[in-house]
Amino acid sequence: MKVKNRWYYICVLVDLFNREIIGHSAGPNKDAALISRAFATVQGDLCQLQWFHTDRGSEFKNQKMDELLKTFEIGRSLSMKGCPYDNAVAEATYKIMKTEFVNQMNFQSLRHLELELYDCVNWFNKYRIHGTLGYMTPVQYRQEVLKKIV
Repeated sequence: MKVKNRWYYICVLVDLFNREIIGHSAGPNKDAALISRAFATVQGDLCQLQWFHTDRGSEFKNQKMDELLKTFEIGRSLSMKGCPYDNAVAEATYKIMKTEFVNQMNFQSLRHLELELYDCVNWFNKYRIHGTLGYMTPVQYRQEVLKKIV
């Protein structure tokens, strides 16, 4: 996305269980630092994450990411080369982010983008219903499943 004629990127980490965005970041470069900053926003113990699934982009498969995943004992899963279906949930989430967030906004600065991204993630998790979750929000779905377990 553009901020004052300069390209910026966002990263969202999506929990496949309930499609909840559990981490997010924005920045000027599509690199491991962007991904690491998204991991830094995850609430709770990163050691509870079992798998990190991505496409084969260089921002995901590098020494910095190897070290982060090893530190927290998170397994890595990579999409097969040329197979976007392996990453379908992430691709669907990015499409929603593009059409319902990015394309609706005119960002004045990186800080403005970060604040709006925070609001968008909150909206996505707590207010946006998902047909694949029985027309519940990601947070509602998680809470309903936890009720059934307890």
